[in-house]
Amino acid sequence: MLAVIKTGGKQYIVQKGDKIKIEKLPLKEKAKVSFEAVLLISDEKGKKVEVGDPILKQVKVEGKVLKQGRSKKVIIIKQIPKKRHKLKKGHRQPFSEVEITKVATKE
Repeated sequence: MLAVIKTGGKQYIVQKGDKIKIEKLPLKEKAKVSFEAVLLISDEKGKKVEVGDPILKQVKVEGKVLKQGRSKKVIIIKQIPKKRHKLKKGHRQPFSEVEITKVATKE
C-alpha cells in the first residue's frame, strides 16, 4: 500500500519497509512516530486511489526513528562585486532517518 505523507513542509511517497530522511523530529532513536497528515493512499497497482481534501482522517502511517544525524556540509559563498567583500559559510542540515512500519486505516 502506497501513501503520500506530509512532514516538515515536504511530501514523501512511502510504503511499508521504506527508509526516508526527513526534517529533524524531536524524538530519540528507536522511538515510534505517527504521521497523521496523509494526503493520498493507493494500492501497489494504482487501481484503488483515495485522495484527501486536504488530508485523509481515517488513514495513519507509523514508523520508527532509526537515527538522528546531519547531512554533508554545503558551502555558501556570498560575494558583493566591486566592493571586495566575500563571505564563506558552511551549513549541515539535521535530519531524522525513519523506517515506515505500517500504513493502515484507523477503523
